Amino acid sequence: MPEKKGVAALRPPAHLDKTTAKWFKTVLDEYELEPHHVRLLTLAAEAWDRCQAARTIIDSDGMTYTDRFGQPKPRPEIAIERDSRIGFARLIRELALDVEPPPESPRMARTRDYGARR
Repeated sequence: MPEKKGVAALRPPAHLDKTTAKWFKTVLDEYELEPHHVRLLTLAAEAWDRCQAARTIIDSDGMTYTDRFGQPKPRPEIAIERDSRIGFARLIRELALDVEPPPESPRMARTRDYGARR
């Protein structure tokens, strides 16, 4: 079997979870990515792993904790999960892995009377 060169020869970063690393490699095999896209893919994989780690803690410890005054407070992992989900979604959108090519003809521009028609 010939040796792969370039982006296809890359391996998933060692710190990724096993299933995330498998997804990373699948994306590299199925898409032709430029080197800067591989960096975005790495960030997306890291965001996914961070989100899953936060979810594991939330599942075991709950969504809130009680502070020293006896008041319930949201766990910091809630924000970590939220931010990681948003980051993952934005990075996947930026990579456009699930987008079809744009149509041949552009959309019609909005006119001044757009929305005024009844």
